[in-house]
Amino acid sequence: MKYTSIIFLTHSYWPRQLKIGLQGDVTDPRTNSFLHILDILPRLQKLPKYILLENVKGFEVSSTRDLLIQTIGNCGFQYQEFLLSPTSLGIPNSRLRYFLIAKLQSVPFPFQAPGQVLMEFPQTESEHPQKHAIDAENKTEEKKIEEKKVEPNICSDSSTQCSGKEAILFKLETAGEIDRKRQQDSDLSVRMLRDFLEDDIDMNSYFLPPKSLLRYALLLDIVKPTSRRSTCFTKGYGRYLEGTGSVLQTTEDVQIENIYKSLTNLSQEEKITRLLMLQLRFFTPKEIANLLGFPPEFGFPEKTTVKQRYRLLGNSLNVHVVAQLIKILCE
Repeated sequence: MKYTSIIFLTHSYWPRQLKIGLQGDVTDPRTNSFLHILDILPRLQKLPKYILLENVKGFEVSSTRDLLIQTIGNCGFQYQEFLLSPTSLGIPNSRLRYFLIAKLQSVPFPFQAPGQVLMEFPQTESEHPQKHAIDAENKTEEKKIEEKKVEPNICSDSSTQCSGKEAILFKLETAGEIDRKRQQDSDLSVRMLRDFLEDDIDMNSYFLPPKSLLRYALLLDIVKPTSRRSTCFTKGYGRYLEGTGSVLQTTEDVQIENIYKSLTNLSQEEKITRLLMLQLRFFTPKEIANLLGFPPEFGFPEKTTVKQRYRLLGNSLNVHVVAQLIKILCE
C-alpha cells in the first residue's frame, strides 16, 4: 500500500479574540502549537508532500499567516490561499473559512494566483480570474467590505438607529439586508434547506421557549424549509441565540412580515402570542451535521448531550469543502 504524507492544520480563534494584522497574534500563547510546527517544518529530514490548513476568516491578515507563507515558501512549497463557503458547492449554509493548500513541487498550480486569496474553487477561477480574488496589498480593506456583505448590520437595541442610510424595516434589518437574503433564496444553484432536515423528530424538544422569543425576537435569523440559506452555526448554538446560527420557521404559511409588524408596540403577552405562531425551532444536531456534509450514517455516541453535540459541530468543518480541496491538491 502506498502512503502519501499530508499535514492538515486547523486553528480557529484569530478574529474573535485577537487584533487582526497586529504583531500580537504571534505572541499569544495559544499560537504556540502552530508556531512549533512552523519551527520544526524546515528541519524535517523528509518534508510532507501536501499541506492543507483551515482557519477562520481574518487569519489571512494576521502576522502568523505571514510567517506561515514565509516558512512554506522557504521549504519549496507551492501554495494557494482561499476564502470559501459551502454555498459555493450548492449547500445552503454560510460558513466562510480561510484555507491554504500547499504542495512540495517546483511547478506552480495551474490556477495559482500569487499574492491573492481566491474566493471560489479553481474551476471557476479560470473564467473570471479577477472577479473572485483579493489583492494581498488591499486585503485588509477588502476584508472590511466583505464582512459588511456577510454579517448583518444589527443594532443592539430596538430603540437604537442602525448606522447607514437604508431604512429599517422589521427585525432590525435594513432594506439592503433583506434584499441580500431574498437574492440568496432565489439562487437556484443552492439547494433548499428541506433536503437536509430530519423527517421524524420531537419538535417540542427544539422549540424556542417563550422567554427567549421575547428577548431575542428582533435578533433572530429566521429561515424556512424552502430557504436556500442559513447562517454559520457556532458552538454556542442551542444555548445562545444571538449570532450562533439560524432558527427554523415550521409554519411556512405564516408571513414573517405580518408577525413582526408593530411588534414593539404590543404587550409582552401579545408579543409572545404572535411570535409563537411562527413555531420557531432550533436545527437538530443531525440537521447541522447534514449541512456540514457528514454522511447519513454519521451519529454521536448515545451518552453525548445535545449541548455537547452542538459544541462539537460548531468547531467542525464542512466535509464537502475540505474534500474538494484535497481532490484539487492531490490531482
